[in-house]
Amino acid sequence: MIRPRRSVLFMPGSNARALEKARNLPADGIILDLEDSVAPDAKPIARDQIAQAVAAKGFGKREIIIRTNNLESPWWADDLAMAAKAAPDGILVPKVSSPEDIQKIAAKLTALKADPAIRVWAMIETPIGVLRAQDIAAQARDAKTRLAGFIMGPNDIARETRMRMLPGRAAMLPLFTHCILAARAYGLEILDGPYNDINDVAGFSKECAQGRDMGFDGKTLIHPGQIDAANAAYTPHPDEVARARKIMGAFDAPENQSKGVVQLDGQMVERLHVEMAKRTIAIAEAIAAMKAN
Repeated sequence: MIRPRRSVLFMPGSNARALEKARNLPADGIILDLEDSVAPDAKPIARDQIAQAVAAKGFGKREIIIRTNNLESPWWADDLAMAAKAAPDGILVPKVSSPEDIQKIAAKLTALKADPAIRVWAMIETPIGVLRAQDIAAQARDAKTRLAGFIMGPNDIARETRMRMLPGRAAMLPLFTHCILAARAYGLEILDGPYNDINDVAGFSKECAQGRDMGFDGKTLIHPGQIDAANAAYTPHPDEVARARKIMGAFDAPENQSKGVVQLDGQMVERLHVEMAKRTIAIAEAIAAMKAN
């Protein structure tokens, strides 16, 4: 089943008002955060509030993911135990840097008897994590790892590599492409990282379009005001959907069912375009279903 992930918003677990507000925001997903947005002395409170929020439900069709602290932190074990019991859609672990990290997460979730439906997401935000993205993604071949996707962490990458976060992100594009290829090679989803300037609407929209064209499935956000632009960028345009339906119709025609290539509106269209068209239509229909909820 295809699930839209156009806009996935980080919400601090220590802010009870924000957790309540998340139930009514038009984001495709919500990441209930225990890491960067939560001060050390507030982590126990955030853990309890997130557990209560997930138990109370009421998030509709929004995907709910809990971000723990990283595996080396003193909070990780308690974070994971709470998340396993709360049973969100997914658990996001920061600073994943090796296949062994994925195996450690899987083993701990098995020991906690976590619901098998809970998926694992890995933040790729360290130099070694980027370099080993293919090895990390390959862990998805083992269903026991629960690995569902990557989320890029450009701010941490910038800090550790000294790359500058400039408009257009030219320095980081090779890193993103590498991780996108790794994710796709093993059937994973991959989300773009956040945009820091919440007042720069034009810049944010450009970065959403760039990420979409690179192949990201959606964008992580740090402010509710960014949701509409992300949704707009990652929603297939009506003309694109109409074209996809036309491609499907062309190959469904009796005279073309055995053909590998057909001519459509002066262009040569191959069977591979049918698979792309199917995904476009499926995403559009999934988005429409969310709106109808």
